[in-house]
Amino acid sequence: MKIAVLGTGMVGRALAGRLSELGHTVTIGTRNPDETLARTGDDAFAAWASANPRVGLAAFADAASAAELAINATSGGAALEVLALAGQENLAGKVLVDIANPLDFSAGMPPTLFVKDTDSLGEQIQRAHPDALVVKTLNTLNASLMADPAKLGEASTVFVSGNDAAAKATVSGLLAEMGHRDVIDLGGITTARGTEMLLPVWLRLWGALGTPEFNFKIVR
Repeated sequence: MKIAVLGTGMVGRALAGRLSELGHTVTIGTRNPDETLARTGDDAFAAWASANPRVGLAAFADAASAAELAINATSGGAALEVLALAGQENLAGKVLVDIANPLDFSAGMPPTLFVKDTDSLGEQIQRAHPDALVVKTLNTLNASLMADPAKLGEASTVFVSGNDAAAKATVSGLLAEMGHRDVIDLGGITTARGTEMLLPVWLRLWGALGTPEFNFKIVR
């Protein structure tokens, strides 16, 4: 597939690299490709790009326009702005995978959620892009395990939420390619409220375990 990964951070890089490795044509979307390549220090992108030459880099709108499927790999607070830059017309009719979380760091650590209970970031994205097929998934584990869950040594669980059954089937297929063996379909996009509200638990588990290399496993 032709896939646009919107976001140049750790999550975007992990997924873009893995999907490219699996044979997909992947382009990372960013605000300004030249500025992204010019970054230095901990946020340097050029070295990663050199190590992943099959992954393209383009402005958000260009990446989304050329893609068959888009992945929102931005921070939750930037998601709606970035998707607006990608362009509603460029996302219409396409599967839009949302892996962001509505984390609010304004009061320090641990963060709270800026939307919860009666709404979710996944629902906000679906309302903002009514012609896109939004599927919420992968927001309940860290970037390296999103891309390669086999690192844990045993199967664990991920979830999908979305209004379109065919879109969820497409996303579940991609998840299986990356190694996710237990994918639970929670139902419509409103069920993203539940997985987003797992984040306060996830963050406290990270603190208790001293590592983000863990995941939930639903035992039937």
